[in-house]
Amino acid sequence: MQKFLQIIILFLLPFTFQAQDSKNAKELLDQVAAKVRSYDNITLDFKYSYTSPKDNINQESRGDVTLKDSQYYLNFMGITRISDGKKVYTINPEDEEISISRLDENSSSEFTPSKILTFFSSGYKYSWDIPQNVKGRKIQYIKLLPLSNKDSRKEILLGIDVQTKHIYNMIETSKNGARKTFTINSFKTNQPLSKNQFTFTESKYPNYYINKLD
Repeated sequence: MQKFLQIIILFLLPFTFQAQDSKNAKELLDQVAAKVRSYDNITLDFKYSYTSPKDNINQESRGDVTLKDSQYYLNFMGITRISDGKKVYTINPEDEEISISRLDENSSSEFTPSKILTFFSSGYKYSWDIPQNVKGRKIQYIKLLPLSNKDSRKEILLGIDVQTKHIYNMIETSKNGARKTFTINSFKTNQPLSKNQFTFTESKYPNYYINKLD
């Protein structure tokens, strides 16, 4: 009987650890989401890289974004995107073109603050992963697995600064082997913003073609 109980305990132990593992991951993710929502605004300076061995692609770029509710001002890969909370203005200096579209926060492709810093709140199975020391900062990784079989992503590793509860980086691996890495170099909060911070001024672009998408 004793040997039988030992076998049962050994069988159940992995499930116990997995449950605790998932609980710890959820608690940390909840803390991150709560911290993000507590700020009036957030300004990020970030580095982005994309590699695809299959297509022989290796790209790197930097960007910055200021976020406040559904409003944002993004500079990335030579493109500027401004959201005033109702419309999104995409400014392409190379083509001298501006696209104007309606902001749809429910769209899966729409860029919003909540999707950048709290995208993990639903649609994923998560587990505790490895910790790392990055220049004296303890970064705890959480592994996210998309619940949808239609998702092209295999997994996402989310690195979280244990002390600040801020996201440090995100490593997204696709099923085809491609990898995207988003690393936050600077995370500033509650900065003084201009009242026109998220306002698009058409007169600044007199020679641009205006493309109204909807």
